[in-house]
Amino acid sequence: MSPTISRRGFLAGAVGAAAWLSRPLAASPGDIKFGYAAITWDGNDRQAIDDVASVGFRGIQLRAPAVKEFGDRPAALRELLVKRRLTMVALSSGNVRIDPAVEKQDAEIHTRHAKFVRDVGGLHLQLIDERPKGRPVVPADYKRLGTVMTELGKRTADLGIPLGYHHHMNSLGERPEEIDAILEATDHRYVKLVLDVAHYQMGGGDLVKAIREYADRLLFMHIKDLETPIPGTTGDVSRSYRFVELGRGQVDLPAVFAALEGRFQGWAVVELDRVPDNARTPKDSAIISREYLQRTLHFTI
Repeated sequence: MSPTISRRGFLAGAVGAAAWLSRPLAASPGDIKFGYAAITWDGNDRQAIDDVASVGFRGIQLRAPAVKEFGDRPAALRELLVKRRLTMVALSSGNVRIDPAVEKQDAEIHTRHAKFVRDVGGLHLQLIDERPKGRPVVPADYKRLGTVMTELGKRTADLGIPLGYHHHMNSLGERPEEIDAILEATDHRYVKLVLDVAHYQMGGGDLVKAIREYADRLLFMHIKDLETPIPGTTGDVSRSYRFVELGRGQVDLPAVFAALEGRFQGWAVVELDRVPDNARTPKDSAIISREYLQRTLHFTI
């Protein structure tokens, strides 16, 4: 059964995150489905597929290296995913740059990746931007990125693959006002938002406010937790952070899902860039996050 949020149950019983946590969510079809990102396996996508499926998630997000292995035989990946009962929620297509010298090259790469997603039977294409190096950011950069992504979004839409922009630390879209400027510069028909709750919080944003403001732009969600500062950090701790398994950091995940209630239907991809404890495996971390979703938030995975 897909994990769901019951609107009736929420409105009747939740008066805040604590109340929402105290009762299980009733089964109501279709609101939120959970996937897991393969990034934690550092390119070993076959193992990621096996592990994600065995842990019980029904979707997976793969990265561009999957194109290297399966690019000339997408049917093989499609068959593997079907066998494991996994939906390819998205492909992380890599970075998009605002340098005119590489614009054509980037467009060709991401269009090819969108075709791959289509042929595999996947759903979405995700892009991250690059902050300009060696100079300060100017307002024209946000407009340029919006224009470039809109043109890419038109190409992917022609292939039946929606495009999502993933804001990120150390990118043009790091802080809330930067994300606003980028989205304002895009055509909403062709560029949606992949809202990453940990990156957004680390960038200084209010997650509940963001979900309310961007509800009509959300393509899918990245659900992750955040520890900041990292224990033992000395000196300036403003940029000290790491991502951790769900429930082990400082992101108010109950408030996130409460805000999504009635505003979002689709995939929430649990993501962990790397295992924070060398004694654990990527699968171990996936189990920890699954247990948090099931036992604390009362989802059925």
